[in-house]
Amino acid sequence: MLQLTLATLRPRRALPGFDPLAPSVTRLRVRPGDLDLYRHVNNGVYLQYMDLGRSNYLADLGAFGRLSARGWYPVVAASTVKYRRSLTLGQRFTVTTRLLGWDGRVVYLEQVVERDGLLVARGWVAGRFLSRAGDRIAPADVIAAIDAGLRESPALPEDVAAWARAVDVAHR
Repeated sequence: MLQLTLATLRPRRALPGFDPLAPSVTRLRVRPGDLDLYRHVNNGVYLQYMDLGRSNYLADLGAFGRLSARGWYPVVAASTVKYRRSLTLGQRFTVTTRLLGWDGRVVYLEQVVERDGLLVARGWVAGRFLSRAGDRIAPADVIAAIDAGLRESPALPEDVAAWARAVDVAHR
């Protein structure tokens, strides 16, 4: 939680010319507080790692200033994670965050956790942006604020689109 707070309040430096459709990589190491009684990373901690990856993705874009100036902030509407392998104390790993696309309601991200080139976990996240007044912000408006050149969403992979319909976050 401390890492997420720092990443949000003091984001890493923006990457000049970073493409919103390019993957953003966050490098981490398992800490003692990340472990459960079985001495591997608790499933809920993976969600925090993914939160950190999304914050770093926004930082790479240089989006924090532009979004906060408008009073906009991100929230998770839905997420699904598939776990393949465990992480244990001291292991280094990466969280790769990639924007898959958006519709009239939410943006869709894929987040992949890997250790030594092996898949540890994969998650899909549907996120939306809210204003400080509590209004929903159209994803197209958020994308335009981040990158004025990006106008159309890439086609969502069919499995992601099916998931979005199944969890009832897809634009109707």
